[in-house]
Amino acid sequence: MASRESEAIVLRTYPLREADLLVTLFTRIEGKVHGVARSAKKSKRRFGGALEPLTHVRAFYDVRERQELVRLDSCDVLSSPMASEVSYARAVALGHIAELLDELLPDREVNDAIFRLTLSVLDVLDGPNVWMPVTYFELWLTRLVGFLPELTECVACGRVLNGDSAYFHALADGLMCIEDKRLASSELSKESRTLAASMFRVPVDRFTELVWPKSQCADLRKFLIQILQRHIEKKLITASMLEKGTF
Repeated sequence: MASRESEAIVLRTYPLREADLLVTLFTRIEGKVHGVARSAKKSKRRFGGALEPLTHVRAFYDVRERQELVRLDSCDVLSSPMASEVSYARAVALGHIAELLDELLPDREVNDAIFRLTLSVLDVLDGPNVWMPVTYFELWLTRLVGFLPELTECVACGRVLNGDSAYFHALADGLMCIEDKRLASSELSKESRTLAASMFRVPVDRFTELVWPKSQCADLRKFLIQILQRHIEKKLITASMLEKGTF
């Protein structure tokens, strides 16, 4: 049995027997791991509020040979989303980030870029204005997992789309020009593509002063969610909750 210590982000917890919890962690040193926190419901000293979703912790756990589940011994809280008020909008946005990470990250695969992305977005997701952090996270995550197509050219003919209309379809990869678009396609506006290019160049905290209503980059988020759902072959529950939200 080998002991591990790592920064980690809590993704999910599930009840397991009377006092135990099954925990999914996104660790910095070995990616996503699943473990059992014995007596977690009773032990405030070892866990306290450290197992709330998207809490940034220092996790101490043991890895046993030929066993998938690690044994989570304790966690120290480094930062917590519960430190500020959790509105309904923020709760849904936090759940969305957790669901995306849980669905897209393979087990035991280190990805420091996504780890740093998550922490940077959580740092600015501290109020009721959720749409900018959500858009930034979806865009960068889609890119970092390798699913984001080229945003400046038509996937069918190679035509440059920088100043032209661009279209996407739920069953197709990439953007298409007006001549090659499919029936029932949706348009990705020039404004959204310009903002996406800016988000690739500028840290997320540089966007916090912008007024960003739900309508801002709604087409970009729809485009990204369609890509992600097509690759994981299932619907994202929190994406639907965000879409229906009036916040």
